Amino acid sequence: MNIRIFDYIVLRSNPVRNLPIRWAGMPIRRYDTPISAIHHIKMKELIDWLPPELASLPRYAVALAIGLLMGLERERNPAAKAGLRTFALTALLGVLTAHLATALGELWLIAVGLFLIGTMMIVAYLNSIHQKEDPGTTTVTALMLCYGLGVMVWQGESQLAVMLGIVSTMLLYFKPELRGLSERISRRDLLAVLQFAVLSLIILPLVPNRDYGPYGALNPYQIWWMVVLIAGVGLAGYIALRLVGQRRGAVVLGLLGGLVSSTATTLAFSRHARSNSAMMPVAVIVIVLANLVVLIRLGVLATVVAPSVLPQLLPVLIGGLVIGGLGSAYGVHKLQPHGGIPELTMDNPTELRQALGFGLMYAVILLAAAWLSEWLGARGLYGVALVSGLTDVNAITLSSLRLHNLGTLPASVVVNTVTLAVLANLVFKSILTLSIGGRQMARHAVAGMATAGLGLIAAWAIIRGFSA
Repeated sequence: MNIRIFDYIVLRSNPVRNLPIRWAGMPIRRYDTPISAIHHIKMKELIDWLPPELASLPRYAVALAIGLLMGLERERNPAAKAGLRTFALTALLGVLTAHLATALGELWLIAVGLFLIGTMMIVAYLNSIHQKEDPGTTTVTALMLCYGLGVMVWQGESQLAVMLGIVSTMLLYFKPELRGLSERISRRDLLAVLQFAVLSLIILPLVPNRDYGPYGALNPYQIWWMVVLIAGVGLAGYIALRLVGQRRGAVVLGLLGGLVSSTATTLAFSRHARSNSAMMPVAVIVIVLANLVVLIRLGVLATVVAPSVLPQLLPVLIGGLVIGGLGSAYGVHKLQPHGGIPELTMDNPTELRQALGFGLMYAVILLAAAWLSEWLGARGLYGVALVSGLTDVNAITLSSLRLHNLGTLPASVVVNTVTLAVLANLVFKSILTLSIGGRQMARHAVAGMATAGLGLIAAWAIIRGFSA
């Protein structure tokens, strides 16, 4: 009589590891394996517990689960000609067809099965003369996809098939929301997405990834990657602003406006406050919050470009964000903004002209920073930060992070540079609100931005004191 040998995982600390182990009179194979290995058991090891004739059963079970999930959603749609059972059987058919095709060496059977599934569903919809609302294309496509996922499961791509099945079910379930989304997106919004796709997926792969110029500071691929990064952050805020709407409150508008462009937000609401004094509380809150979001953006950029700088840069940014946030909360409580919020007109952040302009500015600042850092040391870089930070803090931040990656700048100098650039930018925004929005509006807005600046300085001083 043959006795099945079971695998048994034993702790390393077993004091009798040299003794034979038996369980219920049967010999047990043992391994000198830590208990943590239990969590890394693969599908193959689980299949080994089954009889040889049922070794394929887990794959059929996974495909059945995918079919049931997709079919459960379609069952709720009365216009669909395929529901819970049809999708489950189709997924099983996909696994079975792939199983037979592999065993017989006839892979064309998979294509025949897909063709039959599609033809069957199309004929079912053509024979339904009462179907007016749903032509059935979605259900036919989903059913063919379910068949394909079953084939993937047999090919050993179970995890990917399950992920695709869940995503497909979500696309089927959120039909009303997706339709509403497409109705809210204008032609201009779609153009922004397409332009970003051109910047990131067409132009970026074609740009040479080589260092040029003095100090090897100019890398066309890295420069354009920064353009894509800034455009992507701006596009995310732009889309969120379009979807959420501009009449959801000053706080939301300030946060989203800061993602797109804090300068444009400051300029626009300074004008609104000057033309309508009743808009002053709303304008102050929006402007202060938009400039606080700049600190969040810089943290995201540093995380993507040079994560090694974060231990020193992040506390400074958090200090400005926390103190500035407390000041903003006090301002919201004190000013109590109310009433309608005017429209915030934003330029498309992915326009090619704007992208080229930022890329050129970034390259110039990068070259100037490398040159002045070599010639005058840190003082030259700080001068560039003060000048360039007046109008755009992104370019000098990305330039200093790039030089840090090249080994030219230490992290401490990068933190000093970013801090100076942000402070210069806050000063520029304060002057902007005073000259456009008027003295009364600027008094509150400058106070709010000053709290962020004081938080930056305080956190920088604390970090520098500890490092010293």
